[in-house]
Parts: sequence; structure tokens; C-alpha cells
Amino acid sequence: MNAVVMVNPGLVPGDHTVFLSGNYVDVKQKVTDILTGWFGWKRENVVDLGDITTARGTEMLLPIWVRLYGAMQNPMFNFHIAKRVS
Repeated sequence: MNAVVMVNPGLVPGDHTVFLSGNYVDVKQKVTDILTGWFGWKRENVVDLGDITTARGTEMLLPIWVRLYGAMQNPMFNFHIAKRVS
């Protein structure tokens, strides 16, 4: 997502996901608090991927994001991870 969507997720309709990676549990909790308290993300849409090495996976989303931006001619979109509840 772009920074505008990150700080105002309501600009994109419906549920969508923000990913979190890091080595410090307390810092990730503070970031989650900022995302949910200041920016308005729903807690269930904040996905903690694990330690800092998992950030590589989110970085790999950039090429598809750039292609989608080009196809839609608009950067106001984001990914949504849907999970089946058993």
C-alpha cells in the first residue's frame, strides 16, 4: 500500500491487510497500537508475520503493486488476506 492508505485505511473500502515484521515483541505491540489507535486499522487486519526476516516477503509484493498501480492508474488500493475459519 502507499503511505496515504497506511495512515488512513478508510480511503480503501472494505477490509484490507497491513503486515508487520520485527524482532521485538514490545515494539510490534506499539506499532499495532499506532495502527489501530491512531490510524484506524482493525486489529484483525494487522497480520504479524514474525521476525524481521519475514519483511523480505512483503518487499516482494512491490512488483505486483507497481503493475496494479499501472493497470488501475490509481494508487489507492491494498491487498486483503481472507482466511477460512474452521
